[in-house]
Amino acid sequence: MAKKIKISFTFITIIIGFMLAIQFQTVKKPVIRDTRDIWELREAQLKEKETQSKLISEIRSNEEKLDKYETKKKGSKEEALRETLDELKKEAGLTEAEGPGIVLTIEPVYEEMLLGKTVKSVSPDLLKRLVNELNMYDALYISIDGQRIINNSVIRDINGETKVNGYAIHSVPIEVKVIAKDWDTAQKLYNRMSVSKSADDFFIDDLRVNISKPNKDISIPAYQDILRIRYMEPVKEKGEK
Repeated sequence: MAKKIKISFTFITIIIGFMLAIQFQTVKKPVIRDTRDIWELREAQLKEKETQSKLISEIRSNEEKLDKYETKKKGSKEEALRETLDELKKEAGLTEAEGPGIVLTIEPVYEEMLLGKTVKSVSPDLLKRLVNELNMYDALYISIDGQRIINNSVIRDINGETKVNGYAIHSVPIEVKVIAKDWDTAQKLYNRMSVSKSADDFFIDDLRVNISKPNKDISIPAYQDILRIRYMEPVKEKGEK
């Protein structure tokens, strides 16, 4: 009987010790809860849906291209390759682009100039931030002061000068042209950039960003330099040494 009581007491002690350990861990590491309100959660959900929709659209587009290529391949390989090459050039920014979009004009804050302040050129960091924001809002093609922005474009300070693709931007005002995929996207882009935080960043540097109303005929030049391709080589056919 005493032995049973001893075993029961030991078992109860173990359970109590286990419960205390769990409680200690809970106090030590409190559960982190999502403190966002319902509107912030809805906005996050909307962004996820937009990303998902964009990915699905890209997948469908690529599937259509593959089907089209296979169909044309059976008829004329040369024509299929030429069309594919033209399409790749367009996507790479090697051809002039036209379509609906907006124009952002970066100019000095004239009130500061009247006070005798000298307005400097636009800093590379501001331009990079602006390009990132435009891309986030589904910009399709972008040019800065006539320089086409592509995947490997470089915006940086060289010897005190802001350069885009190696070309200096000497003075303001400068134009940033943006093309969207369609008219609806161009209007959304305008609405989003009208309340953008980028404008505040430019204003700190005594610069103002004016945004034009959406225009159906924005023209952006092709990338001017030669694209240098690295780490690529022709695919060898089966059996070829």
